Parts: sequence; C-alpha cells; structure tokens
Amino acid sequence: MSMDIRKDDLGPSRTLSRPQGLAPLAGKAWPWLLVACVGAAAFFWDGLISLGVAWARPEYSYGPIVPLITGYMTLREIHRRPIRKDDGRRTLGLLVFVLALIVGLAGNLVRIPDVITYGFILYIGAIILLLAGTREGFRFWPGWLHLIFMLPLPSFIYLKVSTHLQFISSELGVWFIQLAQIPVFLDGNVIDLGDYKLQVAEACSGLRYLFPLFSFGWLMAVLYNGPNWHRVVIFFSTIPVTIVMNSFRIGVIGVLVNAYGIEQAEGFLHFFEGWIIFITCTAILYLEAVILSRFFLFGRPRPEYIVWMDFEGVWEPLKKVPTIPAGRAFILSVLGILAAGAIWQTLPDTKASHVDRLPLGVFPMQLGAWEGQSSMLEPAIERVLGADDYLLATYSNGSDQANLLLTFYRSQTEGEGIHSPEICLPGGGWEVSEWQQADLRLTGAQGEKTVHANRAIIQLGLERQLVYYWFEQRGRQITNDFEVKFVSMWDTVRHGRSDGGLVRVVVPMAPGEPVARAEERATAFLDQVYPQIPDYYPALD
Repeated sequence: MSMDIRKDDLGPSRTLSRPQGLAPLAGKAWPWLLVACVGAAAFFWDGLISLGVAWARPEYSYGPIVPLITGYMTLREIHRRPIRKDDGRRTLGLLVFVLALIVGLAGNLVRIPDVITYGFILYIGAIILLLAGTREGFRFWPGWLHLIFMLPLPSFIYLKVSTHLQFISSELGVWFIQLAQIPVFLDGNVIDLGDYKLQVAEACSGLRYLFPLFSFGWLMAVLYNGPNWHRVVIFFSTIPVTIVMNSFRIGVIGVLVNAYGIEQAEGFLHFFEGWIIFITCTAILYLEAVILSRFFLFGRPRPEYIVWMDFEGVWEPLKKVPTIPAGRAFILSVLGILAAGAIWQTLPDTKASHVDRLPLGVFPMQLGAWEGQSSMLEPAIERVLGADDYLLATYSNGSDQANLLLTFYRSQTEGEGIHSPEICLPGGGWEVSEWQQADLRLTGAQGEKTVHANRAIIQLGLERQLVYYWFEQRGRQITNDFEVKFVSMWDTVRHGRSDGGLVRVVVPMAPGEPVARAEERATAFLDQVYPQIPDYYPALD
C-alpha cells in the first residue's frame, strides 16, 4: 500500500516551517537584494565604471542590451519551468561567492578593471546559486554565461585579434574586388586601387559586428528548438559569417570607390553599409538554423518552430520576487559583500610608487661611434601607441645605421599598455620571414650581460630589415606580452609598481647581405644602448 502525502494534506498544525535556529534570519529576499546591490556597487565600482566607458566605444555599444537579454532568458526559463523549492545546501554558491571576492579583490589591488568585472560576473552567478539552490540554479547557466559578452576583451588580446582580422578582411576584400575585374594591390592592410588607397583600419576589422553577433548567436542557440550540436554550430558559425560578410563589405566599398570616388568610403553611406552587413549576418544565422532543422535531424521529428522567442506570460515571475525567501547562506553573502565594499571604499587610495628615472628626451644622441638624430611619430601612430614617454631616433656610425624606439608606460595594468611589434610591424606592409627568440650577449660598462630578446627578419619587396625587441620590466627583460601583464600585476601588489616599456632596434640589410653580418651590427649598437637602460627603466629596489 502506498500513500501520496502532499504538503496541503498535512493541515495547519503540520505545516513545514524553517528550523527555529533560522528564525532571526527568516524573511524575504528582496530587501537583502537591494543591500547586495549596494555592497556590490561599492566593491566592484572601478570595474563597473570601466564597463560603462567600454560601452561608449562603437565595438561595445551593444553592451547595455546584454543584461536585458540575460534577464529575458532567466524569466523565460522560470516561466517555462517554475523553480522547485530547494532547501538543500548552498555550499557551491558560497564557494563561488568567495571566488568572486578573491577575483574582485585581485582586480582592485592591481588596478585592472577587466579583472574586477570578471569577479562581478562570478558574484552574479553566486547570487543565483544562493537564491535558487545548486540544483535549480544550474538551469540558468545560459543566461548567466551570456553576460560575458558585455565585457570588453583585455586590450592586449583585443589588439592581437583585431590585427589578425584586419589582415584576413583585407585579403578577402581584395579577392572580392578582383572578382569585379578591377586591378588592385594589397600592401599590408592598405588596398591600393591606383587612384585611391583604402586603409583597412582597426574599425574595419569586423569586431564591431563580431561582438554583438556573438551575443545574438548565443541567444539564437538558446532559443533554437533542436539538437544541442545544432546550437553549437549556430553559435560558432558567427565567426566565419562575420569575417566573410565584413570582407564582402570592404570589397563593395572598394568597387564603389573605384567607380564613384572616395566619398563612397566615408560618412553616412559607410555607416549604413555596416548596418546592412550586420542585418545580413543575422539573416544568414537564421537561414542556417532553418537548413539544420530541415535537412540534418537524422530521424528526429521536425520541430513546429525553429527559434521561439515568446513573451506571453514571461513577465509573470517578476510578480513573485517579493515572495522569494532569504536563506541563511544568502544573507551571509549579502553581509559579506556589504562589509567588503565598505572596507574597500574606506581604505586610503594607494598610489603607484614614485619612479626616479630620466626622461627619454635626454637619452644620449652620441653612443660611442654612433651618432643619432631623434624624430617624432605621426600623430595617429603616437595616439595608438599611448606611451607616457618615448624616443624614436636613427643612429649612424658612418656606413651603418640603426633605428631605436624606446617607449615607457607609468602603469601597464591600466589603460592600453604596450603595443607589441609583433602586431604593429605587419601593419605597415612588412612581411615577417623569420621570427624566433635569441640570447644577445652584450658587453657594456657593467660587464657582460645576456639579454633574451625577440628576433625577426621583415621584408617589403626587396627591402629587408633585422629587428630585435624586448619588454624592459623593472630590471627584467621579457619577450612575451602575456608574461608582461602577469608580472606587472604581481609587482603592483608587492611593490606598487607596474612601469616599464619596450626596447626595439631595427637594422637595415643590404640586398644579399648575410643575416650574421646584420646581427653583428645590431649587437654592436646594443652594446652602446644597453648600459643606458637602467637610468630610464629603473629596476626594483
């Protein structure tokens, strides 16, 4: 004999209640949610401000829409399947909350807003798990993960991605122009049409479409009514769709400029063409979903709808917000974030340690037999470089020449940071024929020193150049820009310093000249340069 006992059958005297130990903490969650928002704003403040600044940039201008879409995903999931009561443990939610505090604190200490925003995303996940419980909270991972798309890429990753996309878009754009039987030549990321030259700048890399299309592709994958592998295909196809359509846009602009003049690449028409491409990309994604649902079901029944974005009744869960109970773990996390925010806001502002150094403007123009002549970068390049101090000079010892670029940044954890030559050199049309790392044995006033550097041979037509560069980091010579970021974060916490910069030497090579000869000239020049470095890039005490 079996008996199905429901809560309603227990009667008034048998109604389930919270343990008496929780009575002082019993209550509704919504007042605590308001307190949690205040605490989070105080603790993650710098990251949130940085997020607002990023949203003002064209490639991230869609950012404010992302939380709204996430909210829709969450309400839609609750409407489709209401949350079941879960009085189980909130251990995972507490662990995620602690991790969010650690990540946010690390971002605050090293003054990197991006890291702070990562902690904020983790904090939102912790709140979901603490309110809904581990079992029910995991249902909302698609909406929570969607919040990542509102965050800007770290600048050193953004530059690499943008540069590679510029080259791909340039090459494909030229291919589209050639299909129209128009003579065209590609020089780096400059499309030469003869009478006109079009530069495929950073804004034309396609990231302006790729980032919002990522968000749209994720939403379409969530709303798609089909197998999970279809959803994966739909989401990741946003990358090739964006690249191809952006390249097609560049090709169309090239054809129009060739036929009607440079005005076709400027103003409203350029902006309008961008919107047409974005709308076309979304249409292609939907067409892809239609094809997958019609021809690639492999025996599964065809769905009545392909992408279902319903709004009927989806707002009903909002009416139940005042009735959500506040559990002990949730209240504990609210008190924790409030305390963390209050402590962080009351701490004295930690300023970067003063660095006693010489300005690069007084770098000697006479280095042994080498005599130099300084010059200035073009304003656009100087603006992109973003250095607090720099030196560009060409040195000669009679028959040999060497170009020296030194850049200095007071902080490498805030702002754009160093632009690696790995990104910048190909932009001028130079092709990298060799790229490796080398140990330079330099001799100077302080004795022999082995410097680990990047070595490249670049070529433009018949012209070749040998390039050496490294990142001078508070007494360290580093060749990897990712390592620079992590070392700077560590030194910010330990020593309050993240200053540093770039040392780059370029030596021209005569036609047919052996590489070993150019290396000798570069090493001879660096023998004179390196002893000067500590005065302009001080090491840690």
